[in-house]
Amino acid sequence: MYQHILVSTDGSDLARKGLDHALALAHSLGARVTIITVTERLPVYAGFDGGLTALAYSDYTASQRAGGEQVLASAREAAAASGVAVETVLIENALPADAIIATAGAHGCDLIAMASHGRRGLGRLVLGSVTAEVLAHSDVPVLVVR
Repeated sequence: MYQHILVSTDGSDLARKGLDHALALAHSLGARVTIITVTERLPVYAGFDGGLTALAYSDYTASQRAGGEQVLASAREAAAASGVAVETVLIENALPADAIIATAGAHGCDLIAMASHGRRGLGRLVLGSVTAEVLAHSDVPVLVVR
């Protein structure tokens, strides 16, 4: 069935549920797993007053990278405890949905697993939905864990 599962995580409790579900599925299928986390670009409004300096941007990028590496370290531990072969990928300064879809293709993944809050209506429009974007644009099947 599935041989290589891409699991998206941001380190949140909800994403951990998606990770745990995907690891259990991978273990039962004998599949390998690639775990991805994506750091987002600095929000435009963060430097709107003209006060953004190269140092502030550098600090932001370093902080995002450190956070992403911490998320992946925790995910690697969970995979090891599950007995699942794992590779991790950190994509920096990218749009999450685009990075997830591109990584699935580049790594030959045949399933993307990710969690979703399941928001609807105005909440979904205001907050956006990486999961909805991946579902809409991915050629690879997507497993959504709520």
